Amino acid sequence: MLNRTLLMPSLSASLFYKEIDLLQPISFDKVFQFDKFNALCSRFVHLGRYSDLSNRTRVIEMQKGSGRKWTVERDLDQLTQHSKGEVDDHEVIRIVGKNPFLWHDHWPVKDYAKVFECLVLIDEIVELENDKSSFEPLPYVAVHMRVEIDWMIHCKKLEQRLSTNQICSSKKEIMERVGNIKGLKTPLVVYLAVADKLLQNSSILEGWEEGFLPYEKKKLGVDGIYKKYPYLIQSAIDYEVCLRADTFVGNSFSTFSSLIVLERTQKMIRMGVNNMCGTDVRWPSYAYNIAGESNAPMRWVTNMSHSSLQEISYGTNHISC
Repeated sequence: MLNRTLLMPSLSASLFYKEIDLLQPISFDKVFQFDKFNALCSRFVHLGRYSDLSNRTRVIEMQKGSGRKWTVERDLDQLTQHSKGEVDDHEVIRIVGKNPFLWHDHWPVKDYAKVFECLVLIDEIVELENDKSSFEPLPYVAVHMRVEIDWMIHCKKLEQRLSTNQICSSKKEIMERVGNIKGLKTPLVVYLAVADKLLQNSSILEGWEEGFLPYEKKKLGVDGIYKKYPYLIQSAIDYEVCLRADTFVGNSFSTFSSLIVLERTQKMIRMGVNNMCGTDVRWPSYAYNIAGESNAPMRWVTNMSHSSLQEISYGTNHISC
């Protein structure tokens, strides 16, 4: 709409528990293929480099609003005003505000999902991910085990604010519900996606039902390689392993889990799956924070018809299945 190039963003971790060493930003092209993104997202969004600017001083700031008063109409009107007139004299528009790059109320899910089809990991990360997934091509379940200290602080406050008990899950509850998923054939590898640096104890491998074989970085023998990379790169590898899993189990109030389910839902749509909540569907996903039948985790697919990103960005216990 602005007819402008998006200057390549830096990526940063969003943690409630402020481990400063984990919050270092990383350039987009250290995680994703820059040229591939532009090729795949052609005519939708185009990335540019700061080095291509002729004059970095000609910058105008666009202050984004937030909250309920910042309606779709006001957002659209502001964009319209910044697409013409004297604004064209400025080489760069800097968008500033509380959530300058995520207007969750104003993004249709289908449009947002297009961006994911353009995000291709750099070869170095793909190679790391392939080395790590030594249990492939064996069937495996990936569990985004959100029990780290930053999450427990956040989710308890969120449960109080929303008057619900369907956000936080203990290690014991997660293991029980994963064990109750119908149709899982044992012995079965269970990959645990967890931020090791934020764990208060290392007992996540203990207590699983017989036939469930839990693995995390240390048990796979890749923790030495892992530690050489920043927190965000580690997260990208975990994300890819969860995305490829035969079955994924996450928390519906986690953005990380929600984005994985969004991509897995997209994959099922592309493959022509009609009944995505069926019993024999390929690539099923579940939310362990919500109890389903027989105390199994609730089946979960993304509602691609939603006109906002509210549920993906901030979580929900109203999941499609």
